[in-house]
Amino acid sequence: MSDDTNQHAAACHCGTVQFRVRLESGFDSARRCTCSYCRMRGAIAVSARLDDITFIAGEENLALYQFNTGTAKHYFCKTCGIYTHHQRRSNPQQYGINVAVLEGVSPFDFPEVPVMDGISHPSDGAGGPRVAGILRFEPSA
Repeated sequence: MSDDTNQHAAACHCGTVQFRVRLESGFDSARRCTCSYCRMRGAIAVSARLDDITFIAGEENLALYQFNTGTAKHYFCKTCGIYTHHQRRSNPQQYGINVAVLEGVSPFDFPEVPVMDGISHPSDGAGGPRVAGILRFEPSA
C-alpha cells in the first residue's frame, strides 16, 4: 500500500475491526446503490483495489453475507454489526468501503452522491452502469 493522501484509517463502531485503506480515486468514487441489499443498508461507498486494504485488528471478527449470485461479498463486524466493506459484483477486483468507518469522514460530508441503478445491474446484461438519481444532503442553517 503506497503512502499518499488517499490512505485512511478505518474501524467499525466498537473498534474491534480496524484497517487502513488506500482509496483508488479518493472520494470521487462515492456512490450509493438501489439494489435490494444496498437500499436497506443505506451506506455511501468509495472504491479501493483488493490489495489496498490492510487489516490491523479484528479481521477474524468479520462476518460475510452473500445473496443472489453470490458474487458480491459483504463484510460486517460480528460484535457491533457495522458494515465495513464489500467486494463488488460490478468489479470483483474492487472493494466498496463504507465512508462512515473512515476516520474523520461522515456520510453527511457529501452534499450530493450519485445513486447507481443496482436493480438493473450491468452484470445482468442490462448494459453499463447507470445513474438512477442523486442523493442530496442540505444541512439546516
